[in-house]
Amino acid sequence: MTATFREPARRRLSRPAAALAATLALALALTGCGGGTDATTPPAKPAARPAADRVEPLSGPAPRPELPATVRSADGHDVTVRKADRIVPLTGSLSEIVFSLGLGGRVVARDITATFEQAAKLPVVTRAHDVSAEGVLSLKPDVVLADTTTGPAEAVGQIRDAGVPVVTFGPAKQLADVDTRIDAVAAALGVRTAGDALKTRTGRRIAAVRKNIPHGGTEAADRPRVAFLYLRGSASVYLIGGARSGAGSLIEAAGGIDAGKESGLAKDFTPITSEALAKAAPDVILVMTKGLESVGGIDGLVKIPGVAQTPAGMDRRVAAVDDGVLLNYGPRTDAVLRSLIQQIHAEGK
Repeated sequence: MTATFREPARRRLSRPAAALAATLALALALTGCGGGTDATTPPAKPAARPAADRVEPLSGPAPRPELPATVRSADGHDVTVRKADRIVPLTGSLSEIVFSLGLGGRVVARDITATFEQAAKLPVVTRAHDVSAEGVLSLKPDVVLADTTTGPAEAVGQIRDAGVPVVTFGPAKQLADVDTRIDAVAAALGVRTAGDALKTRTGRRIAAVRKNIPHGGTEAADRPRVAFLYLRGSASVYLIGGARSGAGSLIEAAGGIDAGKESGLAKDFTPITSEALAKAAPDVILVMTKGLESVGGIDGLVKIPGVAQTPAGMDRRVAAVDDGVLLNYGPRTDAVLRSLIQQIHAEGK
């Protein structure tokens, strides 16, 4: 997936939460950088990554939606879904849930952030990171699923005004949101029983992975300090995650300490400075794979001012997780946690 920065504040970006989009818009305004394609230099000594190219539907026959179903949309609308033969999810994370519920055969389009294999051949109905109302409507959907940050608002309104049920969901920002999101999507599509089964499977897998945290992840001295950096080298965007970045719940669940939050960064993201990195003092730096590639791999990462002086930079301890799953908080979060646990508790490279 290629990072594009045209009007990023209007909708949820591929991995970071909506607040990151606003921060990116500010960063781009300050740097004067436009859109572009990330560099493709392979990262030095790439880290192990979760299998992010496929989702795993529930076993057994695909569920049959029990409709009509009336649900309260996160934007305050009561929405009645009468058919679900043609579903359009407008974020990668929502697509992941729909496919995992076993309803992938009913999905007729995808958002640019749905990068997994089963969705790859579906038509994309977003331009950069904005929804194309015309593209969605041309596919005659029965129901459209969106985040509250999906936009532009005019496009979402146009779809709704055309008589298509649009159900919006609040963005997931922590592990506790996994069950909530699955429940909400399953209810909207009339497959509550499948939703319960997917919650059970997901919760069981996450619990099993967390049992493998070295030292149980309880003693502070045994917990690595992990700083989440959002990088887009082609646009000169270099940010460090704080308390509201969305990564803290994963870091803590993997037995780490969110170094940005611990150092007092209360916002979502803050431009990287040597002072901020020194205060965070991470033992490990967490990045998205495309972000790492965009700066030229680990060799390029340590050239960002301040990185080489951190314990993580000196030891070249970098954890990289695919953009397509890192902050989704959904059915593949166990794979993210497994990879994160392996990487943040490993020796330096």
